[in-house]
Amino acid sequence: MVTLLEMFLSFFQVGMFAIGGGYAAMPLIQNQVVETHGWLTLSGFADLVIIAEMTPGPIALNAASFVGTRVAGVTGAIVATLGNILPSMLLVSLLALMYRKYREMHALKSVLGTLRPAVTALIASAGAGILLLAVFGGRAKLLGNVQWVETVLFAIAFLVLRLKKPNPILVMLLCGAASLAIGMI
Repeated sequence: MVTLLEMFLSFFQVGMFAIGGGYAAMPLIQNQVVETHGWLTLSGFADLVIIAEMTPGPIALNAASFVGTRVAGVTGAIVATLGNILPSMLLVSLLALMYRKYREMHALKSVLGTLRPAVTALIASAGAGILLLAVFGGRAKLLGNVQWVETVLFAIAFLVLRLKKPNPILVMLLCGAASLAIGMI
């Protein structure tokens, strides 16, 4: 049985160390909900990412609400969400006061500049993990296990998004419809 305190502390930890936004939080959320606590399977986590992305609002907050609901109902959603946002609320308030006072300081500008590569690496790590799951379906990474439909849809969506810059929601809906149509054939 999951205790609400355990859930709060897990998402508090995610909220505390997820510097760079929701996508940077995904490896931390995966570690907490799949590896540490086993609240979701890796496949369930992939579904969580998709649902959290498609739902309006911040992805990490949506993920916390989804996991909380899945594990402990509405109370779990509230507890996980509060755990996820509390560190940000406290840190942003403190940083806003400090930034206001020291914004012209060279050392502060240097620190902010060095965080960019680390945040980029966290986002790339989450993206690579999800891509591998989509391409190989969580199985051994052999060429025979490639999920070709998903791989082709990914490539087409990637190219369309990069070259044409359409509405990403439209691209997701079209990929979903294409996958459904192919699956029905």
